Amino acid sequence: MYIKKLPQEPIVQLFNAMLSLKTQEECAAFFDDLCTMNEIKSFVQRLEVARLLKEGNTYMDIQIETNASSSTITRVKKLLDYGNNGYQTVLERVENYVKS
Repeated sequence: MYIKKLPQEPIVQLFNAMLSLKTQEECAAFFDDLCTMNEIKSFVQRLEVARLLKEGNTYMDIQIETNASSSTITRVKKLLDYGNNGYQTVLERVENYVKS
């Protein structure tokens, strides 16, 4: 959605950096260096909102559980419904990874 509006060479470098990570420890170290605490909290919150929406929870329940604003929940819902399937792909893989 927004990725195509950014310079492509640095985006490719970022994505390749993420794809090069092999363990949770490497991922944690990279994100700890790359992001602020608030950015990481936002990522975590949005992914949790997506998971809860996919499970069929109400906006009110999600707001109580995650402390996400209604605008954040609405935006994540919009992306779940009309985005690039990024949330669905990750949530399915994480769910399968946990079951393995």
